[in-house]
Amino acid sequence: MDGKSCCAPPRGGTTQVHPPISGHGSYLGDVINIPGGKALVGTNRPMIKVDGEGPQRTVRVKPFALGKTAVSNLDFQNFVSQTGFQTDAEIFGWSFVFHAHVPKETGHTDGIVGAEWWRRVEGANWRTPFGPYGGDACDPNLPVTHVSWNDARAFANWVGGRLPTEPEWEHAARGGLGDVTYPWGDQAPDDTDHFPCNIWQGDFPHVDTGADGFAGPAPVTSYLPNGFGLFNMVGNVWEWCAEDFRNRSLSKAGKAHAKAMRHHKLIKGGSFLCHESYCTRYRIAARTGNTPDSSTSHTGFRVAFDTSA
Repeated sequence: MDGKSCCAPPRGGTTQVHPPISGHGSYLGDVINIPGGKALVGTNRPMIKVDGEGPQRTVRVKPFALGKTAVSNLDFQNFVSQTGFQTDAEIFGWSFVFHAHVPKETGHTDGIVGAEWWRRVEGANWRTPFGPYGGDACDPNLPVTHVSWNDARAFANWVGGRLPTEPEWEHAARGGLGDVTYPWGDQAPDDTDHFPCNIWQGDFPHVDTGADGFAGPAPVTSYLPNGFGLFNMVGNVWEWCAEDFRNRSLSKAGKAHAKAMRHHKLIKGGSFLCHESYCTRYRIAARTGNTPDSSTSHTGFRVAFDTSA
């Protein structure tokens, strides 16, 4: 499999400059202490080779703490209420929404060529994730979405944390199981009876049966946690990481992909839109990137914290 584009469409606009945030807040969510040691990164069984999933390597990581869940709308509301922060989506005035979630009242929207299921919706942001005609959809228990890398980093800084690195993210996602494909092991999710995470079931991008319980984002504590007690490390929403997207692939296609992804920030974990018929980026080793000012209805983040242990 060589992968598909537009898992996370880039905004392609002029980068906004956020004013400095005064004050320092408290993180409302629970955190899990993750042991340090040798962390496996990547895989020797890559499924999307142009993404630079392999080869697998070992990296030593220090002990750290990681949010038990992705940052929720409630967490983000607390941040905004205390700082007055405006997200990139709010500043630009629009964000990308998956076509099936765009209310009919919205009218005409522009799409992404080759991935027309992504629609540019005026007024879509974390408060109104489907746009101004989407009603009161900002459930406090859902992961916050329509947040850019800039927004995620601002929140993390405010609570005294940071975004996780790729080695930290993968080490945490493995939950102590070692060289596994998914946070629960190696059995792949499917469309019929194995639903360990929130991904697509059905005919992408036309019909999501919601057989796993959700045809969209799920509450942050849905499904069983992994061995470290972390929820939804794959599926549900993509999660921003600290570093730039770098591709270790030496193939011609990999090098071309890396060039196209210059200045993109890394995201991990896949989302509720992932399906084996289109891409399989709901694996631990899977990876892609997006520009730091981009936002979508399926991208969020979780926060890491340095620890002394």
